[in-house]
Amino acid sequence: MNAVEYAEQASEIFVLSDSFVRIKELIDNEASTIDDIADVILLDPGLSATILKLSNSSFFNYPGKIDTISKAVLILGITEVYNLVIAYFTTDALKKLKASPEYLDDFWERSVDCALTVKFLGTKLNVPNAERLFILGLLHNLGELVIHQFMPEKVEQCKHINSDELPWTKQLQILGFSYAEITAELLKQWQLPYSLIEPIRYQDEEEFQHSTDETKLLYIAKRVMTLNHQCNRHCQADVISDEKLEALSVQQELLRDASDFCDMERLSILAVLNPSASMLY
Repeated sequence: MNAVEYAEQASEIFVLSDSFVRIKELIDNEASTIDDIADVILLDPGLSATILKLSNSSFFNYPGKIDTISKAVLILGITEVYNLVIAYFTTDALKKLKASPEYLDDFWERSVDCALTVKFLGTKLNVPNAERLFILGLLHNLGELVIHQFMPEKVEQCKHINSDELPWTKQLQILGFSYAEITAELLKQWQLPYSLIEPIRYQDEEEFQHSTDETKLLYIAKRVMTLNHQCNRHCQADVISDEKLEALSVQQELLRDASDFCDMERLSILAVLNPSASMLY
């Protein structure tokens, strides 16, 4: 099967809840008010608790206390709350995956690291509303879970890379497509915004000429995360070239700061999105 066919099958297993559909419809409707959106979110206790926990975390660094969903929508903005809604329902849908806890803990740790890195880089490079970048990093590799659902042995094969190989090129070799491609197709099946789908689809694109800033940042953040996980024995230049770093004025010190930021924030995010993984720390 190709990436589209895998995504179609996966979307029948990993289904976003009716609550997500109702919230999406409200957000897409310009006539909706903050209270309209908050009222629907409140119908799901798990979602409400997650939004409030993340809203009050150091991730957003809001000086006061956000104690209601209406206040969260007002202060963070509808787009940011929508991203938190997407994060909650996608991770919830993927709990149906047949996989060992150890594998899932590792997967979500890598995803959160990429999310924190891309958010940190965007903030330091003064990209407007950099918090929105977090959702790109969190979702960037969902295609791996899709393949694990149907062919876990292929995921194991893709994991084993030599010093002259990269994870995404190994995926092309084993599967004929990358995890990025199947992730984009799954998000398309879920009818998520194109602004999420495009950067994720092109996260491995080497030519920056036509890439958006979000795509470029995800490209770099993913490789920074990979250097700390799957490619920790690779030379940095083999994973991410100086040319690509220079294209966004990313210095080595900024990369070190991004890794430090991950170390500080990882636990608080995992504790909300994947509590079992946070128990490792």
